[in-house]
Amino acid sequence: MDKYTVLLVDDEEEVIQVIMKKIDWEELGLSVIGYASNGVKALELVEEFQPDIVMTDIKMPYMDGMELSQQIKREFPATKILIFTGFDEFEYAKEAVHLEVEEYILKPVNAAELKEVFIQVKNKLDQEISEKRSVEVLQRYYMESLPVLRANFYSTLIEGRIQENELPKYLQDYQIAFAGPLFCCLVIHTSSRQVPEGMNPLLLDTSVRKQAEERLGEKWRAKSFSYLGNTVMIVQFEEEWLVADLTDECDRFCRYARRMIGAVVTVGVGKVCRDVLELAKSYIGAREAVSYRAIYGASRAVNIREIDPQETAGGNPTDDTRLGELFKRICLGSEQEVREAADRYLAKNSFPAQSLQGHQIAIMELVSGLYRFSANHDISMEAFGKRVDDLYRTFLDLEPEALRERLIDICLSLHEQMIRARSMSTQSFVTKAKEYVQTHYFEAELSLDTVCREMGVSNSYFSTVFKKEVGKSFIGYLTEYRMEQALRLLLETNDKSYTIAKSVGYTDPNYFSYVFKRQFGVSPSKYRTEYTGSER
Repeated sequence: MDKYTVLLVDDEEEVIQVIMKKIDWEELGLSVIGYASNGVKALELVEEFQPDIVMTDIKMPYMDGMELSQQIKREFPATKILIFTGFDEFEYAKEAVHLEVEEYILKPVNAAELKEVFIQVKNKLDQEISEKRSVEVLQRYYMESLPVLRANFYSTLIEGRIQENELPKYLQDYQIAFAGPLFCCLVIHTSSRQVPEGMNPLLLDTSVRKQAEERLGEKWRAKSFSYLGNTVMIVQFEEEWLVADLTDECDRFCRYARRMIGAVVTVGVGKVCRDVLELAKSYIGAREAVSYRAIYGASRAVNIREIDPQETAGGNPTDDTRLGELFKRICLGSEQEVREAADRYLAKNSFPAQSLQGHQIAIMELVSGLYRFSANHDISMEAFGKRVDDLYRTFLDLEPEALRERLIDICLSLHEQMIRARSMSTQSFVTKAKEYVQTHYFEAELSLDTVCREMGVSNSYFSTVFKKEVGKSFIGYLTEYRMEQALRLLLETNDKSYTIAKSVGYTDPNYFSYVFKRQFGVSPSKYRTEYTGSER
């Protein structure tokens, strides 16, 4: 390493010359950068060269050694100071201790003793620098490991294993900013079965994650990490209504991934929360949303709040129990899958091949789970028992085969009610959209975005549901409705075409005529002439 630098300060120049000649600085690994005959000049040299060691006399003109030492310690605390003086006075020695000088050396002193002093100071500098560099190395290692530490933290966070009192320390230690004020989990699932020919599924998943970070990361202030084979993103935004924009953007990303890299990607959007400690619930919702690709299709974004409002409101307390798979099939599976899931559940729990007490506990868990599931999804269980204990006693009295049939009957009933409730929900949803069109069709700014904002849902979900129920796109429906109103005005009023155009939401009369002719095959004026006999 480079030599340590030394500044010698004494008003007797001959003393400095002797010291410079008597000490083998090269051997010690030191280098004298200069000398000064007073404290003012010495301080100028210190400011210019910032030497590692300053050896100074006390009695000097303009600024004495004690004042010089004070200035150096205040402005350059790492500099080592040696007091070299002929004054053996207690007050000086006491002040030197207070200033934490390295040595208080009394003149005269021989070269061997002075050499030993410099060796000790050099060793101390070596030790300090070694410790500092070790800290720097550790800091570098720490910074390099931060991505892994953060990913571990995010995983623990969505598992719900971070305590409130621990959170601030984690955020500080891992240099994580959660400004919010709203948070949401995304689960990005890449199909491992639908992979372009010759493509490694792992590389495809990595590519999807990188693309997601580039397209979603900055705008949504996302923290991304891998978890259980999926990419998970924790996103942040300002207003709750922005979750619809987020869902649409995720939907566009899914289509982009399919088109550009051939990946079949489903993005599950979890519930919105105001506390990062609630992200565990948001993650559960996002994970469940991905499961709904069996119903709504892959290569799209699925917002759990849009497809299953009860799920986000109450959560599913049985998600992590042995009943979880059965309830999942009730929500998403076919009738045959529901039957098979019920059989697996009964086989797994060995009904009734257990002690009487164990059988009673298992029945209690089953009945409680069924009632919790029905309550969370706003489904009635009255047909099977008005109270939990009614069904519990019924199950206890049944033989194994009768118990199986009864459980399957209940599960199929819940499955059917789920389908019916989902259908009614979408029908009600579509009805509201139609009513909105009927009362706002004359507004030129009415659009898909306007209706989605009013309904509080994403464009992608609304468009899917609307087209499925109505058989045409929302824009197609809006155009047809406007044209129907235009026909009525053409036949019932004397208004000019441009007035009618404005009345049904078109600011450009020429475009109105174009749409009208495309719809009915003739222009508005010709239609009026043909059906009323006048052009008006």
